[in-house]
Amino acid sequence: MPKIEQKQVIVEEIKKNLEGAKSVVLIDSRGLGAGEDTELRKNLREARVFYKVYKNTMLKLAFKGSEFENLSEFLSGPSAVAISYDEPTSAARIISKQAKDNEHIEFKAGVLEGVLYDSKAIVSIANIPPREELLSKLLGSFKSPMASFARVIKAIAEKQEA
Repeated sequence: MPKIEQKQVIVEEIKKNLEGAKSVVLIDSRGLGAGEDTELRKNLREARVFYKVYKNTMLKLAFKGSEFENLSEFLSGPSAVAISYDEPTSAARIISKQAKDNEHIEFKAGVLEGVLYDSKAIVSIANIPPREELLSKLLGSFKSPMASFARVIKAIAEKQEA
């Protein structure tokens, strides 16, 4: 197979992986040891996040014409791509957790639900709890005032009975 056809296969693979993506995060993981890389890949795979290192030219060609095209300006040096399909913040959160123990992992940029974020913003986004946790906190905040109100009404009712 000629070189151009091989490259086209890789570009098509990337495009296929971008379909249905909620977020795409670019990182530089130069110097990451084999064991650390294996652990990162395992954690990402468990969260249904696709992770792979591609050549920048292949990524640029795949991003062209898509909502991820703005990421092309951040493609310099070694680049790994993490594509999340379920929870938009999961890739950033998992990578950030791993980066706390390893200075070799650096965020480059990311697109979450169609919005481009630089490395600093991605770090901030990584600190956002998962959707389920946010919903449970919201429901808990609704429940607390209602429970207090119910106790007050009950106390008033008991006082009037006495």
